[in-house]
Formats: sequence, C-alpha cells, structure tokens
Amino acid sequence: MCYGIIVIKIKKNRIRILSTEEVVKANQKGKFKMALIFKNPQGISEPAANYRHMAIIPPNKRLLILAGQIGNVQDGTLLGNVEEQYDQALKNIIDIVISEGGRSDDIARISIFLVEKPNGSRIRESNNKYFPSGPPAMSWLYVAGLFRPDVKVEIEGIAAVD
Repeated sequence: MCYGIIVIKIKKNRIRILSTEEVVKANQKGKFKMALIFKNPQGISEPAANYRHMAIIPPNKRLLILAGQIGNVQDGTLLGNVEEQYDQALKNIIDIVISEGGRSDDIARISIFLVEKPNGSRIRESNNKYFPSGPPAMSWLYVAGLFRPDVKVEIEGIAAVD
C-alpha cells in the first residue's frame, strides 16, 4: 500500500525514485528515519477546523501514550484562564515528547478536554506556535468538569519517536 511518499536517491549526480518496497526495506534496515505522515484522505470532507484527519505511524517508531496534561508550570502553579491553560498544557505535552528525543512533529494525536469555550484566535496562536508544520489529528471534547474546579483544560497525546 502506498501513501504517496516519494523518496529520491541521489548518488554520483544520478537521481532515482525509490519504489515503495525499497523505502520499506531501507527503513527496516535503519538506513533513514521516516516521519509521521499526516493526511486528509480523498473522498471525505475536509477537516472542520485546523487539524488533519489521520496520522500514519511508520514502523520502527516508539509509541508514547501521554497522560492528560493540564496548564500548570513546573512548580505546580496552575495558570489562570482557559487560553493560558491550553497554551501551557500543549507546552507540557511537547516537553514530554522532547524528553524522549522527539519534537512536535512526532505528535500523532491530541485529545483536548475543556470545561468552557476558549477564544479561537488565541488557540490558533498556540497551535501555530507549537505545531509550525501543521497540527496533528485532534479531538475537542467539552465536559461538565475536570478533576479540580480550577482546571479548565486537559490534553492527552499520542506520539511516535525514533
């Protein structure tokens, strides 16, 4: 099955496009690292907001399942409003992935739990800051409450790192 990946091999000023089978074999041998592939499949509607429908995790990646992160800084202080908590929770997710040798592009999916509707432009600013190559697959869920009344946002994540 091909996902539209084109790998070009340049050797001694000759260019050759590798077949899917060659790409898979080279990746299995560790000759190069494949990144997550984000896509919106043909035949279904475009995403309703700024996210991608699907993330494909290539072989040989370590899967990280990230517990829900809230908008607290390292000393445990919880930030104030929903937008500040969202920004900090995303930073916490990214920092956990970085601690395992990854980067924001390695995050395949996040699930965001909120108790109130945030300012959309501030959320887009945070997403653009932490996901400069584009956002991962994501779901937004509005809930009646989280584990403490002052927590307005919790974000879970799935990442795949080398």
